[in-house]
Amino acid sequence: MEENAIVSVEDQPDNAWKIQALVVGGVVGALVGLGAAFLLARNAEKKGTQLAITTRKGMQLGVLLAGLLKSIVSLGEE
Repeated sequence: MEENAIVSVEDQPDNAWKIQALVVGGVVGALVGLGAAFLLARNAEKKGTQLAITTRKGMQLGVLLAGLLKSIVSLGEE
């Protein structure tokens, strides 16, 4: 076996925090999305109508989410 082929643990970057952040972010995002869908469906059910999101409402939601993502990204900057 070649000595050059052996890589010590200290030489490898620690990516555990990245994986943990992705998993936690994915789970939280999925739960928030499910919660939002549940609330929208319940609201439409109370009104006795089907859920209908217009183009205008979709655009407003998109702009709102873009602003939220920008705020999240800026949390790490100081």
